[in-house]
Amino acid sequence: MTRNPGRKPVANAGPGRDPVPNYPEFGATRHEELPDGYHHLRHQVVIGRGRDVFERAGAAVTSWRMHRAAGVRIRAGALRAEPGIAVECAIGVGPFRVAAPCRVVWTAYEAQRIGFAYGTLTGHPECGEESFVVELLADDSVRFSVTAFSRPGRWYTRLAGPLIPPCQRLYARHCGRTLRRLAAAPPEGTAPIG
Repeated sequence: MTRNPGRKPVANAGPGRDPVPNYPEFGATRHEELPDGYHHLRHQVVIGRGRDVFERAGAAVTSWRMHRAAGVRIRAGALRAEPGIAVECAIGVGPFRVAAPCRVVWTAYEAQRIGFAYGTLTGHPECGEESFVVELLADDSVRFSVTAFSRPGRWYTRLAGPLIPPCQRLYARHCGRTLRRLAAAPPEGTAPIG
């Protein structure tokens, strides 16, 4: 297998992969009405103020930049989140590498709200859905939210049981800190938009 640093697109449905999420509550994170029978995660943090911060944060979330900067290897079927796009998230190295196949379930590219959710596919350590959304609020503050529902999808996540929810909360907080840093200033070497 060749090394892929996460910058090359992958096909939307790989061999042996289920083309649809492996849970029935498809799209439930869109309106934050999370289904019973899953662990629920809701994390919100203010990451800055103003439209510029909002736009930089939204671009970082939907272009996979936030995930990569948070230490997750991403292979995606497109350069930005769009419904139906296959995404593989991976952490660890060598035999300790865990790959998590997902598919983008919904996106929001709105004047005050930017983000997406992906749902798990067969082979993912969990079953469920997770959304990453940036909002520009009425007071000009920019809020980042992670909303998820999940339950174990593999033997090792069932075995890890109660350790998984705290790890998910830590990861959501890490994403918030990472996004705050990314949205604070434009990347070096980029020209202003407009």
